Amino acid sequence: MVASHAAAGNALPKLPQPPTFLARPTPLNYRLMSNEDTPMFNVFSQRAGQSSKGFPALRTCCAYLACGTLLVALAASQAQAGDAKEASPFGPAKCEGDYRHHLQGFCTNHRDAIYWSFTTAMVKTDPQGKVLKVVEAVNHHGDACYHDGKVYVAVNLGKFNRPAGQANNFIYVYDANDLTLLGKHPVPEVVHGAGGMACRNGHFYVVGGLPEGFEENYVYEYDDKFNFIKKHTLHSGYTLLGIQTAEFDGKNWWFGCYGGKLLKCDAELKTVEKFDFNCSLGIASLGNGKFLVARGGKVENRHLGSVLVAQPDDKTGLKLEERPAKPAAE
Repeated sequence: MVASHAAAGNALPKLPQPPTFLARPTPLNYRLMSNEDTPMFNVFSQRAGQSSKGFPALRTCCAYLACGTLLVALAASQAQAGDAKEASPFGPAKCEGDYRHHLQGFCTNHRDAIYWSFTTAMVKTDPQGKVLKVVEAVNHHGDACYHDGKVYVAVNLGKFNRPAGQANNFIYVYDANDLTLLGKHPVPEVVHGAGGMACRNGHFYVVGGLPEGFEENYVYEYDDKFNFIKKHTLHSGYTLLGIQTAEFDGKNWWFGCYGGKLLKCDAELKTVEKFDFNCSLGIASLGNGKFLVARGGKVENRHLGSVLVAQPDDKTGLKLEERPAKPAAE
């Protein structure tokens, strides 16, 4: 197009000189691009029949505008990424149905499903609590965790909170898609009864019962094949019946205990803080600094389950998010 105009002798008229406040030469330290680096501006000036050297300030202004546009676009992209990270499909929900025994724990697949352990039943629902699958389970299924397409549940077929030798512990493994039982792994090291578990970096951490008279809790670490790795001691003081539920949020451990007690530990299980907050029926990190915590209930001797959203709190460890008030009836 430019060549055809020149050949026809139809060169564009000369542009007027820029105003004096734009024509001031730009100091070398503030020049963003040289003539060779700015072909767009060279083409513009050539079409105008003038050298780009006559517009140093105009070139610089255009360069600043271009950089500003890029920075705005980058900021918008980062904001959208942040919004996506904050978004979660999970929120307050009630599990459909009622069950023979009470809720022991739950987990999510971080996308589109919640898995509820009702002692003698495993239930899969969508994030709103609509039931997708129910399977019967042996007594006693405890807390659960999700990892790599499977749901893992701490199971004790013996007695809880007794001296060593009376528990009979396994980890039951279910297919997360249809709750098919895939296998069982014995975990005899959990001597007072396996009741809860969580996963961190491909290792599984199992918690459980505690007889009276103990002033510390225990966390049993296993590799991905459930080979025993280590017994961690938590200097927590006595908690009623030990630890029921467990979760790792990427930075801290959270353990729910009966009696409305919550234990918070560092990643290496060296430090322990104790709070008054109830998550003994289940806790799951949402990955955005917030958590789901479970609540129970009964209707005619049948048990219910639900989850609420909680966030960290310096005084109580966690606190429930306030739910919007329902509008008054007109």
